[in-house]
Amino acid sequence: MTSEGAVHSSVPATPGTRIEADVVVVGAGLAGLVAAAEAYAAGRRVAVLDQEPEASAGGQAHWSFGGLFLVNTPEQRRLGVRDSAELALADWLSSAAFDRPEDALAREWAEAYVNFAAGEKRAWLASLGVRLFPLVQWAERGGYGPDGHGNTVPRFHVAWGTGPALVAPFLAKLREGVAAGRVSFHFRHRATELTTTAGRLSGVHGEILEASSAARGEQSSRIAAGAFEASAGTVIVTSGGIGGNHGAVRRQWPGGGAPASMLSGVPASVDGDFLVAVDRAGGRLINGDRMWHYPEGIQNHTPVWPQHGIRILPGPSALWLDATGKMLPAPLFPGFDSLGALRHILGTGHTHSWFVLNKTIALKEFALSGSEQNPDLTGKDVRLLAARLKPSADSPLQRFLDRGVDFLQAGTPTELAAKMNGLTGTPLIDAAGLDRLVRSRDRQFASGLGKDPQLAAIRAARRFTTDRIMRVAPPHRMLDPRHGPLLAVRLSVLTRKSLGGIQTDLQSRVLDAAGRPVAGLYAAGEAAGFGGGGIHGYRALEGTFLGGCLFSGRVAGRAAASAL
Repeated sequence: MTSEGAVHSSVPATPGTRIEADVVVVGAGLAGLVAAAEAYAAGRRVAVLDQEPEASAGGQAHWSFGGLFLVNTPEQRRLGVRDSAELALADWLSSAAFDRPEDALAREWAEAYVNFAAGEKRAWLASLGVRLFPLVQWAERGGYGPDGHGNTVPRFHVAWGTGPALVAPFLAKLREGVAAGRVSFHFRHRATELTTTAGRLSGVHGEILEASSAARGEQSSRIAAGAFEASAGTVIVTSGGIGGNHGAVRRQWPGGGAPASMLSGVPASVDGDFLVAVDRAGGRLINGDRMWHYPEGIQNHTPVWPQHGIRILPGPSALWLDATGKMLPAPLFPGFDSLGALRHILGTGHTHSWFVLNKTIALKEFALSGSEQNPDLTGKDVRLLAARLKPSADSPLQRFLDRGVDFLQAGTPTELAAKMNGLTGTPLIDAAGLDRLVRSRDRQFASGLGKDPQLAAIRAARRFTTDRIMRVAPPHRMLDPRHGPLLAVRLSVLTRKSLGGIQTDLQSRVLDAAGRPVAGLYAAGEAAGFGGGGIHGYRALEGTFLGGCLFSGRVAGRAAASAL
């Protein structure tokens, strides 16, 4: 290891390289590392290819908040949460809304994954040294009734150490394999085609890219310095989705009408290019129009990759306004329905929206996505965690308040409206209307009861221990000077995940258009829609992306190894 996450290759990256292994894994993200570790543990020789430098081993998972969908855990029970596999599956199916013939396998994957999340997932992670933060979070709360989208109960468990803590055990296992001579890493190896011999898949070939000093997540060059050919008995595709490729996102946007401008929640390397090679080799790509992008993106004040955005994970108290200053309708409160809010916002003809709140709410309720934005959880620093809610000039949130271009502060709604219009260069926010809205909310609070469904949701949320301790501010008058200043945060569309992908069966075998396995070819992670070509259907319940990489990568690695 030369740096965190870096793994020396046992085969030099020289022009004309020939690589031989039992199993070749295309992509060194979390799903690829899990698949490779499982294949190695099964006694196979494994080669892992990735187009990025070794500094980026672990892919998107390294940058993640470390959220994991788990069901009926000790953490939930200690917080008084009553959950079950049956309830979780009902929530999943209501949210996924499977409605296509090709969804049959995806539904089977969903059932298998929920059983995994309610069964051995937690114990398996614990055996790898992964521990969980004790306060379970409540994401995607829904609000459409008992059969609608959303999590009935909190299920978002955060890995203690966030994303890097999930990557670490699999890298450690593979380092063991490198030392034993049975695992090799080949960074800057960009696979471009699947190779067949005598009608059977026999490996991949592609370009060796020029050496790059790009740090983790930074955009690297695509200049070829040579070629390689890798032969294997089985190939596992874990090359990820398309979130860093805005051209592909726009082409696949459901019904057209993609936003004219978007931020990127993933590095530029998440380009989806190898999916085309799978298609050419006979693998079936499905559900390309199903994607999971967020409406709560903010521009990173210190970007790592192009158009680098950060997602705000909000509590429920901020007023969410469209570009013209109108409140989003119930139940589109912050944190309740990401896709529903995204659709509503874009339906207004604008690509941005606003959170309007005060500093007290921001300090209590705003979490920022990403391991680097949560140094307390990532660094397993209890003292820093205890200071999370105290105003600090050096906290990640305070840095955005001070330096973020999307963050505005003012003493009154009228002043805030002027700044909002100044930031966008358009007079869309009516100052009198914003003042009236904020004062109306305050009157509802002052009544002690009220007719505002958002205030009712806030009060209900505070019945849950985690929300009361760290995620939901006590209801108060927004204009109370003790809680000021007022804030407005401009929100943009943030690209993130593909929900569709390569269709696979429950053994992670890639299927062709007729539903037959492509001999020797497997897929996992986001490239496979996290299993079956679309395990989430139209909507995700959060905490299911990392878990989907873990589950499908494990299945693929074991199946590919046993097929030899």
